[in-house]
Parts: sequence; C-alpha cells; structure tokens
Amino acid sequence: MKFKKIAALAATAVLTIGIFAGCGGASQQTSSSNSSSKKKVIGFAQVGAESGWRTAETTSIKEIPKLDPNFELKFSDGQQKQENQIKAIRSFIAEKVDIIALDPVVETGWDTVLREAKNAKIPVVIVDRNVKVADNSLVTAFLGSDMEEEGKRAAKIVIDKFGKDAKLNIAELQGTVGSTAMIGRQKGFNETIKDCPNYKIIKSQTGDFTRAKGKEVMEAFLKSDGNKINVLWSHNDDMAVGAIQAIEEYGKKPGKDIFIVSVDGIKDMFKLMADGKSNGIVECNPLLGPQLLETSKQVLSGKLKDKIVHTKEGVFTQDQAKKELPNRKY
Repeated sequence: MKFKKIAALAATAVLTIGIFAGCGGASQQTSSSNSSSKKKVIGFAQVGAESGWRTAETTSIKEIPKLDPNFELKFSDGQQKQENQIKAIRSFIAEKVDIIALDPVVETGWDTVLREAKNAKIPVVIVDRNVKVADNSLVTAFLGSDMEEEGKRAAKIVIDKFGKDAKLNIAELQGTVGSTAMIGRQKGFNETIKDCPNYKIIKSQTGDFTRAKGKEVMEAFLKSDGNKINVLWSHNDDMAVGAIQAIEEYGKKPGKDIFIVSVDGIKDMFKLMADGKSNGIVECNPLLGPQLLETSKQVLSGKLKDKIVHTKEGVFTQDQAKKELPNRKY
C-alpha cells in the first residue's frame, strides 16, 4: 500500500510539473509573438523650429504613428545646433531604435556619429538637407528636395520677367551658412544667371532662415544701397517676409519697386504674393511624414527602391497666388 501511495504521489508531481511546463511554454510563445509584433521605432533628430516651413515639417513627421500604429516616433529638437543633434543620435543608438532620421543643420561633421549608428546596425535616413560624408555607406537613403534645382527655378522666374539682357542689381538673403539648402540654392541660382551678363548680386548675407534676421539684414541692405536694389532673392519665405516688412518701413513697395522671389511656399508668403507684395515662389514641400514612413518601411524590409527620394514641387507666380492660397496647408 505504501508503494502504491508513493507511486501515486510521484505521478501527481510529474503531472503538476507538466502543467507548469505547459504554462511556461505558452508564456514563451506569447512573448515571442509580442516581440514579432513590437512597434518599429524611428528616432528623428530635427534641426529646430526656425520657420513656418520647419514647423510644418515637424507636424507632418509627428503624424507618423497615426498613419501607421505599428510605428513609434522619438523626436528631438536640435535648436539649430549640431552638437544637440549629435547628442540626440547617440541617445537613439543607446535606446536601440530601429531607424534614425536626421534633418541636419549643416552638411559636414557627421562621419563619427553616423559610423556609430552603422556599427550599431541602425540604418540612417537623411531628411530635407543632405550631408557630406567620407563613406557613403553611412547613409542608407536621402529624402527631400533638389536644392540646386530650386535655385535654378528661382533664377528662371527672374529671367522670365526681365529677360537675359536687363540690367539688374540683386540682393541675396542666404540661408544658414553650411546647410544644404543654402549651398544648393545659391549654386543653382548663380549658375543660371551666368548667361545674364548684366545681372549683378550686389548684396549677399545670411539671414539664418528666420524672419527677424531677414528683416535685420534687409534693413542693412536698404540703408547702404536702397536705391540700387531691383531684385530680392531670398533662400526661404520667412526671411522674405521679414524683408518685406523692412522694405515697407523704408518707404518702398515690395513686389513693385523691388521684385521678390523666394523658396518654400508657406501660407504667409502666398498671402503677401496675393496682395502683390511678392512675385514668385519656388515650392519646397515640408509635408514629409508620409514619405518618411514609406521610406522607413522599405529600408526595414530590405526593399528600398531608391536611395534618393525627391519630393514633388511646383513654381508659382503672382497671378497664381490667389487661386493657390486656399490649398496651402502650412
């Protein structure tokens, strides 16, 4: 009888162990299932919030989790300082995000931190402004505008208005020195007006892509050469908005006394152009959230179609401003 009782107890113990083993197995399977369905994390290092365009870009990218709930976004505002962006990227690496997206304040100085990302096997997508690195394998893809083409389009607006033989004195408001937008737009514009021997850029200074600085620099331009300037070429709309204020305070009529062309396509600039205070806008689309999401999916699935993805953009003149104004989302 004692032997039978011991055998029964042993059988019960084996059955109990089997039950717990079964529970443990089910738990492990659930954990594995959760792991496979885990959200993909994008770490986005933004330049800052220097303009209406930048705010629109940030808003669009922050919409990514709403566009696809399988994605999570970690966002960092670099406040227009490269060191802040580098710190953010290193934080993303430490947090083991799935992909890093960088909108760089300037082109150079990224090799070390991007190599750290590569060593951590985290792909990097450059957004809006590009970078220059010694090893192109540090960058998985670029998503944004063709800045040089934007400069060419801006120059073409001026040429179409005045012709190649006109005598023009041009004032240039540059973007942030060292940024892709500044370098590309300036190069494209300058190369296009080479065929116009009497076009002269008599003033050129950075306005850092901000309204306040654009106004400040334009005030200085007008103070020294106010009666000579025929054309204002601004690397972005926000600087042009500030410049228009300066022109009006100086006693001239923007859009008439001084022909104005700028890049971006923000709502405020379209309002001014509809009022006849500006003459041409080269669009630079900031609504990059959907394209960044799609590019990230392609990268993470190993099915990246194009390493360079350019946004679709248009050119608008004064006679189109009122019609286009209601379509502006930013």
